[in-house]
Amino acid sequence: MSLYIVAEECISCGDCLPVCPTDSIKEGAIVFEINKKTCTECNGDFDEPQCVKVCPIDNCILPLAA
Repeated sequence: MSLYIVAEECISCGDCLPVCPTDSIKEGAIVFEINKKTCTECNGDFDEPQCVKVCPIDNCILPLAA
């Protein structure tokens, strides 16, 4: 499972960057991006994805469709 950032919604605040336990979030050319190969949706670390928890924009960080 992995998450992704909706580029049109992201305001590049960076709140998600320090809370990711797998260091899967990086600053992209325009907005922040989540590495789908390393993102675990915080499974095993937290009850909910920490990036979603701290993001000030609703529906900016969503599950990546399989």
